[in-house]
Amino acid sequence: MTLSDIETLLAVPLDAVDAAATLDDLVAAERALTGRGSPMARANEAIKDLDAAERPAAGKAVGAFKARVAERVEEKREEIEAAAAAPQDALDLTLGGHGRARGHLHLVTQVQRELEDIFVGMGYTVMEGPEVEDDWHNFEALNMAPAHPARSMQDTLYVELGEPEQVMLRTHTSPVQIRTMENMLPPIFIVAPGRVYRNETPGPRNSPVFHQIEALAVDRGITLADLFGTIETFVRALFGDETIRTRFRPDFFPYTEPSAELAVSCIFCGGAGCRVCSHTGWIELGGCGMVDPNVLSGVGIDPEEFTGFAFGFGLDRIAMIRHGIDEIKTFFDDDVRFLAQF
Repeated sequence: MTLSDIETLLAVPLDAVDAAATLDDLVAAERALTGRGSPMARANEAIKDLDAAERPAAGKAVGAFKARVAERVEEKREEIEAAAAAPQDALDLTLGGHGRARGHLHLVTQVQRELEDIFVGMGYTVMEGPEVEDDWHNFEALNMAPAHPARSMQDTLYVELGEPEQVMLRTHTSPVQIRTMENMLPPIFIVAPGRVYRNETPGPRNSPVFHQIEALAVDRGITLADLFGTIETFVRALFGDETIRTRFRPDFFPYTEPSAELAVSCIFCGGAGCRVCSHTGWIELGGCGMVDPNVLSGVGIDPEEFTGFAFGFGLDRIAMIRHGIDEIKTFFDDDVRFLAQF
């Protein structure tokens, strides 16, 4: 046997060491490479038959092979022992994700919370109230006469029509204003967001279930200028667009006097007129006005000493304007493709 033959014997790959799954497998692999009858043992045995000049090189080659096997075996042993010591429920980052995306707040809820933050920054407190209301808080305390059209079945979804109390799904969040004034002395600065119900035919801008946010301010010396200034401040903070115009037009609401309707310029057509704005160039957000003295008197607040303003807007319409959505029913379709965009 020559030095070349010995080098060929020692060229055996160490795949058996790498493939070992247990310590027993590793011992067997090491024995196959360096034990009795192994390629290394045969090479070592053949050294005595070589020429004297080749023996040092052959001995060095056998030593290098043995060291290489020992190093690879030790690395594999540490790997096997570490795997055995690891907890069974350890997180394996090589497995990848589960393919499910995290959920998030609905777009209307996002807009509601953004509006709440704006008004809290202006010194208002967020208040809530029940969605099932009695006649006093939903109508009578808001200066609505028994024959007022808003009481009819065309607008209101009644839960109970029995005497003497009528119970209904609230048609606006104004009852929260009444409940607050019944239990709090001026100065009062509150904002009341929530879900409301109307017996309406669904359309691009109308839905039987929608969301409102109403504000109430009662204190000494409050004027109509304070109302308009507050609304302009909130519109600018919400839309952040100087091209959005606001418009106030005289209107009538039983619980405010004087009253006005607030509209903003249509972002879909730029004011030229389209289906969403009913070809008027404007989208109505809601109503506003100075709190009627009868409403203040009804909850025990002296209208000679205090004045106030109130306004209410549709959260759904604000979301439509902000994000270019032309159908309010889209918010209630539960289409994940739509919801995931926001």
